[in-house]
Amino acid sequence: MNRTEKNIRILWTDDEIDLLTPHIIFLKEKGYEVEVATNGIDTIEMVRSGSFDLIFLDEHMPGLSGIETLSKIRQINSAIPVVMVTKSEDEKTMEMAIGSKMTDYLIKPVKPNQVLLSIKKSLESRELISRETTSAYQIEFRELGEEINSAKTYPDWEKIYKKLVFWELELERLKDPSMYEIFRMQKTDAGQGFSRFIRTNYPGWFGGDDADRPLITPVVVREKIIPLISGGKKVFLILIDNLRLDQWRTLYPVISEYFTTADDGLYCSILPTATQYARNSLFAGLMPGEIARLHPGLWVGDEDEKGKNLHEEELLKHQLKRLGIDLRLNYEKVSRARSGKKLTDDFSNLMRYDLSVIVYNFIDVLTHANTDQEMIRELAGSDSAYRSLVLSWFRHSRLLDLIRLMAEKDVILVITTDHGSVRVNNPVKVIGDKKTSANLRYKTGRNLNYNPKEVFEVRDPHAAHLPKPDISYGYIFAMAADFFAYPNNYNYYVNYYRNTYQHGGISMEEMIVPLSVLKPK
Repeated sequence: MNRTEKNIRILWTDDEIDLLTPHIIFLKEKGYEVEVATNGIDTIEMVRSGSFDLIFLDEHMPGLSGIETLSKIRQINSAIPVVMVTKSEDEKTMEMAIGSKMTDYLIKPVKPNQVLLSIKKSLESRELISRETTSAYQIEFRELGEEINSAKTYPDWEKIYKKLVFWELELERLKDPSMYEIFRMQKTDAGQGFSRFIRTNYPGWFGGDDADRPLITPVVVREKIIPLISGGKKVFLILIDNLRLDQWRTLYPVISEYFTTADDGLYCSILPTATQYARNSLFAGLMPGEIARLHPGLWVGDEDEKGKNLHEEELLKHQLKRLGIDLRLNYEKVSRARSGKKLTDDFSNLMRYDLSVIVYNFIDVLTHANTDQEMIRELAGSDSAYRSLVLSWFRHSRLLDLIRLMAEKDVILVITTDHGSVRVNNPVKVIGDKKTSANLRYKTGRNLNYNPKEVFEVRDPHAAHLPKPDISYGYIFAMAADFFAYPNNYNYYVNYYRNTYQHGGISMEEMIVPLSVLKPK
């Protein structure tokens, strides 16, 4: 006898309980402990004084009805499963029962096997789902491993990453450390394979033949956003800074109450996967090297202490002008709750524009706080906890309020990001001078000293369309879960930054990012 039968206590309440004796005997023979009551008052007292795993509750009883009894039970114990037993599928009764949070319902006359199935649905569903999920992943494990080992193109890696995100979210529900550890090892293997792929293939994406190049940052507006505007509908582009695919999959069920997916796509963020480079590139429609060359007054280098993203609206206007696009554009950047409230309060004004671009910085702020603030590091101590924090913010955010307002209009909503982030744990030593950039996932400078086998090095920035202030300037990128550490005060540096979320380098989490087109329901 398994745990779901042994020591499971059931309370069955019915004013004609004697007629249910065969059912009671059937359940006892199956190993369940069953107690009975004939009215709502006794049921409430028994729930208050005893411990039950499941309650069968008759809907039509003299005195307190089943609905009234269920409401009282919920005040005592909100978690106990309650199965309503009713004589009819009256819609009003069902609505009242659902509103009182019943677990399941049965229509009289009930059969023993129906009762048993309801018990299993109510008490064993998590274990059944766990067994099925574990079995399915075990079957998928070998196939996914073969795909990782044989991946040769960027679409191969997109497919692999989508599968990994799917299984991460599925296995997360199981709370099975051993199964999750197996998955973690496979994900680590995939991360290393993807890094090798990028190191080998990224430089070739900027050659003469770009047939193998994926959809990358500078073409997103031109290829994905502009065609939507030409349809005549208002388009809202929401860029959530530092949004990962797994986080997007967590947020989408909330959004799906208001929008349906027209195109649930992905694109590849350029290197460095840092806001200064990736977001400026997205709005400019240019690679960073071209921005620095064509718009030197709008580009701020790593060595400069000025804000790096102060000219996004100007860069977007320059891109639209180059494309010959004349439209009414609105650009907003939200980094505080107050500015988010202003957008919702002024939503009717936003409908005047053909394209409204809204940048939300919360997740990026959370990522940096995970490094700098002990409390946030504790709260976001794992990818699962990180996703939970992001979801909690979103459910109570002005952004969701804004999305609800959009859903009431005939608009097109695009949600995307500039890059993601990765949880780092492996230090890689690098030496640089005082002007070397501070980012932990990429370094720029003149006199960088490192082991070339441990990094992706770009000796000629022009080949990767990156700014090159002088002839000796170069870039290196950390791969997978690596981060750069200086030999000076090495142990302190490593302990402080290990297991924090960083961006700027090469990983699936940073580079393969969501780009979803949504339409109101």
